[in-house]
Amino acid sequence: MRVITAPSFARTVKKLHKNQKADLDTAVRTLVDNPLLGDPKVGDLAGVRVFKFRMTGQLCLLAYTQPDEDTLKLLALGQHENFYRDIKR
Repeated sequence: MRVITAPSFARTVKKLHKNQKADLDTAVRTLVDNPLLGDPKVGDLAGVRVFKFRMTGQLCLLAYTQPDEDTLKLLALGQHENFYRDIKR
């Protein structure tokens, strides 16, 4: 499966520490194995799924879409605070 990252996601990942990136890589591998794990959103965010996972003990949200069967597009990564507001932009 091909994984594509949005520019905002790439900027966020660039700021992470090594141990945080390891947790993120594990979460992305989990999504590649089963892309339907994330919760599907409705309304303004229809088509977006959000996967919740722990990164160094804190709950993190990973927003993604699946444009086709062989592609996973990672949109955003962050804490719950203002997460959904930022995705809508």
